Amino acid sequence: MSASRWLLFNAGLLIYIASCQNRNGNQAFNNNVSSGDATISTKTDSGPPFKKEGVLYFLSKVNNDTLRQIDIELATNDQERAQGLMYRKSMLDTQGMLFIFPHAEEQSFWMKDTYISLDIVYLDEKKEIVSVQKYTTPLSEESLPSFKKAQYVLEVNAGFCDKYHIAYGDKIAYKEIR
Repeated sequence: MSASRWLLFNAGLLIYIASCQNRNGNQAFNNNVSSGDATISTKTDSGPPFKKEGVLYFLSKVNNDTLRQIDIELATNDQERAQGLMYRKSMLDTQGMLFIFPHAEEQSFWMKDTYISLDIVYLDEKKEIVSVQKYTTPLSEESLPSFKKAQYVLEVNAGFCDKYHIAYGDKIAYKEIR
């Protein structure tokens, strides 16, 4: 490629990248790509940022040992519970969202506007796992019921429960750091 074609190509590429915006004009991450003397900054929308509001521990039903620890966001009111993880494009394996309801009752979640496949863990008033909906389908409006009364619901990345051997009867403990 001749020098003039190379410069023309790179100039066009820079103009194209500069004109690309997500629908909100927000920038979640800067990915810098170097090409010779020029640095190109691309924009990626990963949705709402994670906000650490607590730490959660998975406890074994056998001996109460800690199986895994994650950082959590809390959803404690109707607005936060309705929003959940909607519009989030990614989440680390060390993160999750804990939904806290006023009392235990059968719960049902869906994946509308949720781009991440999740494991949805339903827990009773004693914080014991009563059911799990694994590998949920992103953007689905299918109802994902608890089948039993649950006061807490935890959303983690799909495959988390299998990967860390989290199962029925295991418990959680958490502490807020708001």
